[in-house]
Amino acid sequence: MPNPNTSERTAGELEHAKAVREMFSGIASKYDFLNHFLSVNIDRRWRRKVADSLREILEDPNSIVLDVACGTGDLALELENFGNAKVIGTDFCRPMLDIAKEKTEKRTQNVPYLEADGMNLSFSDEHFDAITIAFGLRNFANWENGLKEFYRLLRTGGQLSILEFSSPIVPGFRQAFNFYFTNILPRIGGVVSGSRGAYEYLPDSVSKFPDQKELSELMRQIGFSNVKYTNLTGGIAAIHTGIK
Repeated sequence: MPNPNTSERTAGELEHAKAVREMFSGIASKYDFLNHFLSVNIDRRWRRKVADSLREILEDPNSIVLDVACGTGDLALELENFGNAKVIGTDFCRPMLDIAKEKTEKRTQNVPYLEADGMNLSFSDEHFDAITIAFGLRNFANWENGLKEFYRLLRTGGQLSILEFSSPIVPGFRQAFNFYFTNILPRIGGVVSGSRGAYEYLPDSVSKFPDQKELSELMRQIGFSNVKYTNLTGGIAAIHTGIK
């Protein structure tokens, strides 16, 4: 059954979701190139670390793993390639899913993709052994309700793994990265994608998102136990994990 906490969304949340969907639809064709170019391919290593955090679950052929806000499928494909579990990808942006399907077919991997809103999914309660989301939670109109939906879908003992931009922890590096993130990245992203607004949205959304400790506390409030986080590349990003 759908999450009762997300069945009644505010007008502001619905408008936010519409704007995010349209924005990602507009940059879908350049999304992969810019991700890898602007991160100097570090994002690939980050996704492998997410898969490694789920090693035991992924190696079990009876496990079912859901990758929410899967975009063009990079994390879903990494998860599927990592082990024997069944991996399903969902996203509410059709152009991104079309690219994910093309990539999956070329690599002869077997990941089904479903067009769905990550805040209100149609799967039954306690359906998945693990749920992942990479660079998607901060785009949700309501982070708390998104986490509640993941909690609903996980089986008891199941793990949530969140890969998301976070707050750099090295002082000198933090200032240099923030300058790049807010001044240089939007210019390059805008020129290549044709949508500078999408790459101005990126640092803005990251600045409003909870930092490592705040997100950990929010996960605990939802009910997750054994909540941990691992900083990546000086805290540019972090992997948060929690158990239902």
